[in-house]
Amino acid sequence: MISISKLSYSFGRQLALKDINFCMKPGEFVFLCGPSGAGKTTFMRILHGALPVQRGKADVAGYDLNTLPESRKHLLRRDVSVVFQDFKILTNQTVFANVALPLKVRGIGQHIIEKRVRAVLRSLHLDHKTGAPCEELSGGEQQRVAVARAVVVKPKLLLADEPTGNLDHELSMRMMDIFQQFHKFGTSIMIATHNREIMERMADARIVTLEDGTMREGCAPSGGRP
Repeated sequence: MISISKLSYSFGRQLALKDINFCMKPGEFVFLCGPSGAGKTTFMRILHGALPVQRGKADVAGYDLNTLPESRKHLLRRDVSVVFQDFKILTNQTVFANVALPLKVRGIGQHIIEKRVRAVLRSLHLDHKTGAPCEELSGGEQQRVAVARAVVVKPKLLLADEPTGNLDHELSMRMMDIFQQFHKFGTSIMIATHNREIMERMADARIVTLEDGTMREGCAPSGGRP
């Protein structure tokens, strides 16, 4: 699903990623942990095609990111969904319209759109907000809309950057249940998180750590933030 070799990325003179080597098999569930500023968001943005491969090699969901032209990145994003920290939802549109958008772009029929959107919203306890403009939602509700929009297309790979950051304990656990459901249906999932509790909930998941731009297997020591 993901094959990374000697991947490095810099912002000007600041090196954000240093010779990253990483492989993720189809169907794997991976937690990406590490302190703020470690390069987790940069790494995910490269996987999604939002940042270019500056040095090294990267293959994601069958797409060679070194050679994939900008005009074909929409094909990558049909197979790779992402939940950003800043949500990137359309606040002037309704909850239903936001979640339905990626299905409409794919030319899915309205009957199927209605069925899939309402099912995902129900699973995230947003069915009572279907017709509400997203600008009227709380931060946690907007975050759940972003997750709903990402999973409704049934992607091959789901990337989620701190998806429980604005949620209380109950909603965080409920959201992990949603991720687990999609994982059981074959979706490969990578979640960047500081939350040890959700990592412990997925005892069989693989954990990798980014720190100072380098990656290693396993979690950070328990004495600090993961």
